Amino acid sequence: MVLEKINSPKDVKTLNLDEMKILADEIRQGILDKVNAIGGHMGPNLGIVETTIAMHYVFNSPEDKFVFDVSHQCYPHKMLTGRKEGFTNPNEYLTYTGYTAPEESDHDLFKVGHTSTSVSLATGVAKARDLKGEKYNVIALIGDGSLSGGEAYEGLNNASTLNSNIIIIVNDNDISIAENHGGLYDNLKNLRESNGNAENNFFKSLGFDYYFVKDGNDTQSLINTFKKVKDIDHPVIVHIYTEKGLGLKPAVENKEAYHWALPGVLNPQSDNNTTQEESYTSITLDYISKKTKEDKTVIAVNAGTPGVFGYTPEYRNSLGNQYTDVGIAEEHAVAYSSALAKQGAKPILSFMSSFVQRTYDQLSQDLALNNSPITMLIYWGGISGADATHLCTFDVPLISNIPNIVYLAPVNKEEYLAMLDWSINQTKYPVAIRVPMTNLVSVGIKDTTDYSILNKFKIINKGENVAIIGAGNFFQLGEKVKALLNTKLGINATLINPVYLTGIDEEMLNNLKSNHKLVITLEDNVLNGGFGEKISRYYGNSEMKVLNFGADKEFTDRISLSDLYEKYHLTPDLIVDDIAKTLNLLEYSK
Repeated sequence: MVLEKINSPKDVKTLNLDEMKILADEIRQGILDKVNAIGGHMGPNLGIVETTIAMHYVFNSPEDKFVFDVSHQCYPHKMLTGRKEGFTNPNEYLTYTGYTAPEESDHDLFKVGHTSTSVSLATGVAKARDLKGEKYNVIALIGDGSLSGGEAYEGLNNASTLNSNIIIIVNDNDISIAENHGGLYDNLKNLRESNGNAENNFFKSLGFDYYFVKDGNDTQSLINTFKKVKDIDHPVIVHIYTEKGLGLKPAVENKEAYHWALPGVLNPQSDNNTTQEESYTSITLDYISKKTKEDKTVIAVNAGTPGVFGYTPEYRNSLGNQYTDVGIAEEHAVAYSSALAKQGAKPILSFMSSFVQRTYDQLSQDLALNNSPITMLIYWGGISGADATHLCTFDVPLISNIPNIVYLAPVNKEEYLAMLDWSINQTKYPVAIRVPMTNLVSVGIKDTTDYSILNKFKIINKGENVAIIGAGNFFQLGEKVKALLNTKLGINATLINPVYLTGIDEEMLNNLKSNHKLVITLEDNVLNGGFGEKISRYYGNSEMKVLNFGADKEFTDRISLSDLYEKYHLTPDLIVDDIAKTLNLLEYSK
């Protein structure tokens, strides 16, 4: 065992080449064991093992600064910087986050989980070093997939003129999460095939010195090149060609499927005949497939994360030219879709909630200001136990407060399909739909709502004294609160589905004043700037009391959903207790 002797990068520097090869195998086994147990990024980490060993052998972290892009490839780094127990001891698997984290180690400079940022961050680190008259190496590690993001271009453009030490390692494995998209990748291919000697060189055109390592999984070749560029006095690109998923045959053969893996991925499946249950994802796929066949102007668009939406390679191929993956370039995806709509096409643009954060200016300027009638689907929106870098609680405040955009929150299958139909056929607004993060609910009755009459809430059950407005994912929570209110306090509450997250039904809210004392709002997102505040603001100068239930404005990090619900008072019992206290019914809240 070599890994057991490695407690810091200094220990790596004592190894010979044979020991490094053994270490690489042990690191890969640690990755496989942990990911198989709890899930995580598999392919990217398996492919970067030798690079990480060579980096720590040649450079002197933490004096030399490593800046990782996305953090999809930081597992080997963590194992070499005092955190190996998080990969070798099952009892410690959850101790460390799957992303770089300065609170864990001085060897992690930034907490990052979104893509295309490392060059910009490294450029700032290098400039601060120069301003302070310090001397150390700044090394950014960025994958070829991340190069499609706009910030990567901005960072490279500025890094190239730094006139001092900055080393950018481009990890080229010829794939992003899925296949790469864009003209840049033809140039990377030419560079690979010419052993780095192609006449056209994107990096040299920006002014970088350039080195190519043909076998980026050969430790000795990496060490030799890193030694050449260590302490260099100008910006340099080290372009390495690696094998994503190396060490696990299925991960090499199916790189997309093994980019991120669920627990048990390495276990043989005993039952391959499991029937796939209908879900909001499956009905969306069926809907898009049907519409693209009926209307050649309908086009599905996403930004480099097709797996989030169930867009398998086979499904993507079935859509033909009515499908565009713009690569990891969310800003471009919004502007591209806006232009498609302006010219009469019908784009259906899909984002994971966490990644829509990257698009604020384009949503505001390119889309909403131009009032382009796109359909934008937001997936995974809601409170979760996710890592701090991938929280999905901020999309409602972000999207719902931009003029012209209509943000809808369906609560069942029939509503969702009706909203899709209205959105794809209307031409007045950019429409976003928050795809429910619940088990599929079907009421069995076609929804005939005219969604062009904006901001009309739906009263599901009429009552008195208390009105419950349950938005989207939390409508079912509202149903539970209504039932418990009746049982515990004898209150027959009004239950409302607000439908719209971007506006309020003033007529309905005004009518509630006649026989209601309290309105509560339930929303599966951060409260600040969210839906509930619109209700509170409306009632601000009246006698109506309002309680808003949702998440605090904070970055949570791998906190269980049950703990978060307890903290935010998002359980029926806690909500009913709060209602009782607000109405001075303390004897009922015990």
